[in-house]
Amino acid sequence: MNRSEPIKVVPARYPLRVVGAVVALLVLAIVVQSVAFNPRWEWSVFARWFFDPVILEGLGQTLLLTLLGTVLSVIFGGVLALARLSSSWLLSSLAWGYIWLFRSLPLIVVLIILYNFSYLYDTLTVGIPFTGINWASYETINVLGQFSTAVVGLTLVQSAYTAEIIRGGFLGVDHGQYEAAAALGLPASRRTLRIILPQALRTILPSGFNEIISLAKGTAMVYVLAMPELFYTIQMIYNRTQEVIPLLMVGAAWYLVITSVLSLIQHLVERWIARSERRSAINSVRVARAAAPGRVAQPQEPVHAHLS
Repeated sequence: MNRSEPIKVVPARYPLRVVGAVVALLVLAIVVQSVAFNPRWEWSVFARWFFDPVILEGLGQTLLLTLLGTVLSVIFGGVLALARLSSSWLLSSLAWGYIWLFRSLPLIVVLIILYNFSYLYDTLTVGIPFTGINWASYETINVLGQFSTAVVGLTLVQSAYTAEIIRGGFLGVDHGQYEAAAALGLPASRRTLRIILPQALRTILPSGFNEIISLAKGTAMVYVLAMPELFYTIQMIYNRTQEVIPLLMVGAAWYLVITSVLSLIQHLVERWIARSERRSAINSVRVARAAAPGRVAQPQEPVHAHLS
């Protein structure tokens, strides 16, 4: 009986992959050398201003605008998404019109219009239209200041995009889930919050975090309101010192930090949701097995065949 020789495993070679890696490292080395060792980047100025209290104060305004814009746009965008999915043609049409309008207008235009809203309307009145019933009245110039205008403008525009993301997540859930939840006799709010929304989150989260990152960078647009957020603060400093490039690099570095933290939060949230889904699936299997203890696979008896 011949003894079989051992099979020699030869790893596959990818010469183009090696060439690509070498070229990428070469380009990276060139970029690092040109940036790190070029004195015109003025890294000493960058280090001096990076943790300056004025810069940190502008950074705080940017983070606050991002937080408020995110929370309010999620709430308002969720309402718009539900209105778009409503069987009422009036609610659906009004929500569609809002989304169409604010997705069409640039953010900077919305901010400028809101900041000059007092030119159009001296007062903002809460009441019933076409009647003399008014519950409250405020001077527009006192209501829409710099900060409030920035928050309202960011929320109005961002809500239109958030509504479409949430609507797409709900449409991505299989329609059978709606029918099964309705067959159980659950109320609409409980069906939405406990059954449909957890499944829609898998689709909503990636696009939603992309919009939050875009919102964090979009806060730079409020410089037109002369509001001292991060970008406007940097502009004021380099207009005075003429150190344009290092101060712009300070802003770029802080925006990189913000987006990196948001990306990390997105990764952790997605991992937590995936872990929760796996845990739910395991629990479902255990419950199913416990509910049917008699369904145990019996060992099969060997079958003997007689060969003639």
